[in-house]
Amino acid sequence: MIDADSLPADLPLTERIVRAMPELTPAQQRMAAFVLDNTFRAATMRIDEFAAAVGVSLATVNRFARALGFDGYPQCRAAMVRGFEATLAPIESLRTSKAQMSASADIMAASLAQAMENLDWTRRTLDASTCERAVDTILQARRIHVLGLGASGYLAGLLHHGLDPYCENVQAVVGAGGSTHAARQLFKLREGDLVIALGFPRYVTDTITLCRRLRGRGVPLLVLTDSPTSPLAPLGDIVIFVRSKPRLSSNSEASVLAMIDALCDAVAQRAKHAVDRATELTDFLLPWLDSASVASAAASANAPVNVPANTPVVGSVVGRVATPQGATIASIAANATPPHTNAAASAATAAAATNPTSSTALPKTTQGGQERKDKAS
Repeated sequence: MIDADSLPADLPLTERIVRAMPELTPAQQRMAAFVLDNTFRAATMRIDEFAAAVGVSLATVNRFARALGFDGYPQCRAAMVRGFEATLAPIESLRTSKAQMSASADIMAASLAQAMENLDWTRRTLDASTCERAVDTILQARRIHVLGLGASGYLAGLLHHGLDPYCENVQAVVGAGGSTHAARQLFKLREGDLVIALGFPRYVTDTITLCRRLRGRGVPLLVLTDSPTSPLAPLGDIVIFVRSKPRLSSNSEASVLAMIDALCDAVAQRAKHAVDRATELTDFLLPWLDSASVASAAASANAPVNVPANTPVVGSVVGRVATPQGATIASIAANATPPHTNAAASAATAAAATNPTSSTALPKTTQGGQERKDKAS
């Protein structure tokens, strides 16, 4: 048995096992081999789970811990966990939650409350100058590459989708070739280009490596991450912090999604010709959009809520696509009208477009010769 007093307190568990191995019993050697081969898995186990996995008694597990110089299994497990704390945190949270009897509605409400807390923290810590620099850098960049690996890859795709209507050249970095293909793409970037990197717990090593290489080449980096302790934080020229503290998972994406929306909204607000481009995009996409739902969404967007009567309505957003100033539901409906719509509907649409403040009924021919009137205000 190892004399605990003779060992440094921070001696790695693997080193303890190597030193003790010649003196361990066959059962203890079996446990030592299990820990060395499955360190992370062993770190997640309670004493009864560990004993069952190796096929020994609880007393044998405690004797094994003492043979390594620990007072008992709790201290031994703490040594296994060392270095895995952040990775194991969601597992421990889930274990604790499952040990408690809770209704599904309570679990969902608690998760929503956590998301609201994350959003509130993120909003309160927004730095105005950082936001301005981020938007300016995006709009001035010659090429933009959005980088996200692991779970952040899905977030990167949404950010790419949100920026694409307002930026000339936006690329999502990772494709079928994985990280090495991403490195080949990013190798081409130079000063004047921009990489937007997203990284949240659990951080992916390849994202950190790629950002370090880019920083060494002088490529500007805009980083979205969760805290100043993130390994990505010191690598960014501009860093926006988004709190993503989870309840039971490794990360909560709700606040990150909200920040992606917020950043895209700020870019849309500042981008030149954003209204014209959004209008052209909407017109191009109309064959794939359900005209009734588009008109309904436009009606909802154009109805101010708790807005003073003399406040001008500049525009509206339909499914993340802005409608131009002065556009009406009638004009949207007209663009989406099937070819068989009669001339009366076209005339009514033209009248509504000429006088957007008037209330105009749009007659529409239906099967059986009946006309349906959709009011547009």
